[in-house]
Amino acid sequence: MLRYILKRLFYGLLVLLGVVTLVFFLFNILPGDPARMMLGQRADAESIALINRDLGRDKPVAHQYVNYLNDLLPLSLHNNDNPRHYFYLDSAKYAPCTTLVKVGSTSLVLKQPYLRRSYQSQRRVSEMIATAFPQTALLAVVAMAFALLLGIVFGVISALHKDTWIDRIVLVFSTLGMSLPSFFAAILIAWLFAYVLADWTHLNMFGNLFTVDDYGCGEYIDLKNLILPALTLGIRPLATLTQLTKNSMLEALSQDYIRTARAKGLSFRRVVVHHALRNALNPVVTSASGWLASLFAGAVFVEYVFDWKGMGVVIVDGLEKYDFPVVMGTILFICVLLVIINILTDILYGVLDPRVRLSR
Repeated sequence: MLRYILKRLFYGLLVLLGVVTLVFFLFNILPGDPARMMLGQRADAESIALINRDLGRDKPVAHQYVNYLNDLLPLSLHNNDNPRHYFYLDSAKYAPCTTLVKVGSTSLVLKQPYLRRSYQSQRRVSEMIATAFPQTALLAVVAMAFALLLGIVFGVISALHKDTWIDRIVLVFSTLGMSLPSFFAAILIAWLFAYVLADWTHLNMFGNLFTVDDYGCGEYIDLKNLILPALTLGIRPLATLTQLTKNSMLEALSQDYIRTARAKGLSFRRVVVHHALRNALNPVVTSASGWLASLFAGAVFVEYVFDWKGMGVVIVDGLEKYDFPVVMGTILFICVLLVIINILTDILYGVLDPRVRLSR
């Protein structure tokens, strides 16, 4: 079991290294000069050179890549003679770090991974992520709960009414949900429920979790603004989980133990709920865990359409302003989250089913 866990961790680290490398070189070959964006009309050759030198963009790309890895890794090299050369050090004071080994003018230090600062606001990217991520997490969890609950209900109904008009309607909606792009669904749902049907739904087309009080009493939580983004984000997993539940239920209902339970005189409801559904939920829950991880990345377009102040708005704003540290940091954070969830899911598979450990 230990060997299996170490192998999963090693593969996860390789994936993260590949993502870091791809993200770094992708955003260093994109057109656009952050220094010119920061200076605006005051840009001149000398000022641009000073800004690029301060950002470390005057060095060769390979050198910048090594410095970026040094910023991200918890174990980093620290030049004692020229400490400000390293970007994980704050502009005003040193970032908290613990010296492990010191050899001459170089020290090996233990520190928090540093995602650098925003070119525009000079805020730490980690602070921006800490502010935006809770709202993205709330949106993803609510959307997944909505998709899981309705997906199981619709899947069971479809399985119990196989080849009827109810099954066909569920199939049409499932196919439509799986094929509908998120950004188009967001625009369509916002227009329908917050504009056309606004007098009945009383929902806002745009809104955040926190709303400013009209009477100057500060902010308050407005859960009403969560409904449409969560509905939009949950459409695709809802369609997938519905079909998966239906197929699992049909397979479970065809097993011998179901016929035995019916032969013993158990009610149809008890057979479906306590026997068939319980065994059919294993692949559904497994799929739901994978979908939850993907919703963190898929929330970008939905958040931007509904102006939900989460990671999606941060990424889009960073792209518009050529704020590369913000975009790179948020993408890496989401990738790390996906890798961690996948590793934990693989480990859980190995614990529950020893055959998984033997096959990998």
